[in-house]
Amino acid sequence: MSKPVQTSRRAEYAQRTREAILDAARTLFVEKGYFGTKVDDIARAARVAPATVYAVGGGKHGLLRTLIESGTNSEDVPRILARITEAGDPGDLIRFVVRATREQFAQWSDLMRQVAAAAPQEPTVREIQEIAHAGMRHGLSVTAGRLATLGALRADVDVAKATDLLWLHLCNSAYFIRTDDLGWSLDESEAWLTEALSRALLPPADIGAP
Repeated sequence: MSKPVQTSRRAEYAQRTREAILDAARTLFVEKGYFGTKVDDIARAARVAPATVYAVGGGKHGLLRTLIESGTNSEDVPRILARITEAGDPGDLIRFVVRATREQFAQWSDLMRQVAAAAPQEPTVREIQEIAHAGMRHGLSVTAGRLATLGALRADVDVAKATDLLWLHLCNSAYFIRTDDLGWSLDESEAWLTEALSRALLPPADIGAP
């Protein structure tokens, strides 16, 4: 009778160890950058042996990939996609997507800033960055497709161009320019994005429609 309990405790300990390693890795990646973080640092912060970091997380690359994939595969993603595909008002849809990307940026910008810094020098980090980009572009493509289904795109904007325009305004790099270079608050950014994307995507008659 005791064997299932032991197995459960072992699994619980393994899960806590994994979470501690991931939490330590994220904190150190943000504080020191990808290249400045060593496996020994992660092990020390998580209070495990370096060999455990490799066994559980696959080293720095595996940990960074797991962290990014936890965002692209989070429980929020199906909810966001469902809200997009069910939207009936173009203006509301744009406002929702702008708010959703703002919330994602607020949650992940510290780590994605380090990914963006390391990607040009490290192919494995660049692959991880592309995973994040692909997940976001998929959501933006679904948004553009929904606007097209609603007959809400400007005559000179097809789904492909609408996806590109959404990416141009909502990708992390664009947020970094507004927040880091221009010093805009997220409130200022959200207000500007909602207006700019409405003008870029919707026919003039639909802008500001209730």
